[in-house]
Amino acid sequence: MYTYTGEHVPVKKKLAIVAVIAIAVALFFIFDLQQWLTLDGLNAGQAQFQAWLTDYPVLVSAAYFFIYVIVTALSLPGATIMTLAGGALFGLAWGLLLVSFASTVGATLAFLVARYLLRDTVQNRFGERLKAINQGVEREGGFYLFTLRLVPAFPFFLINLLMGLTPIKAWTFYWVSQVGMLAGTAVYVNAGTQLGQLDSLSGILSPSLLISFTLLGLFPLVAKKGLSLIRTQRATS
Repeated sequence: MYTYTGEHVPVKKKLAIVAVIAIAVALFFIFDLQQWLTLDGLNAGQAQFQAWLTDYPVLVSAAYFFIYVIVTALSLPGATIMTLAGGALFGLAWGLLLVSFASTVGATLAFLVARYLLRDTVQNRFGERLKAINQGVEREGGFYLFTLRLVPAFPFFLINLLMGLTPIKAWTFYWVSQVGMLAGTAVYVNAGTQLGQLDSLSGILSPSLLISFTLLGLFPLVAKKGLSLIRTQRATS
């Protein structure tokens, strides 16, 4: 049975991390970097980025990976555009590989920051109310996370932060996120390969595709519950 014991992270360390994050986010908006993380900005800069990629393929790939990790880790707006850029710049195969690992690493960093800064406070204050949730996540956290990752209706950055407050293990969070986000990532990277034909981000996911992702996300939970019922019936018969 899960019981939260508290981590007692020093306040000074928390404040230092918060200060670094606040400065990074402030610089992002002060220098108006979000203009490059829009569909118009991506279209406008694609030719220049492509030229850089031709001249410096390793450096551009590494820089893209690093920037993607930072954007995701800090929950900055623009992850969707970064994913489209992966397809536009690197093609489906290499773009999918870069985005898949960069997005998962960034998500895990956001998860760890939320855990380090907030979990002890939240659990110490609301531990009794969250007891049932904690126990459920401890038992089936991987299935819940997998479901959330497959359903685009749930903001990924919010999942990162909220999961950091739960007892799910960091490694479980990482590999389940890697697998769970792969299908959605492939859709966006593939859309990025056809960047010139995109008029808006809303055109990427059709209603039928959203429903398909939702059903796919619910499948592991339904299957697990079904197996549990079968075992229970066999045990009582």
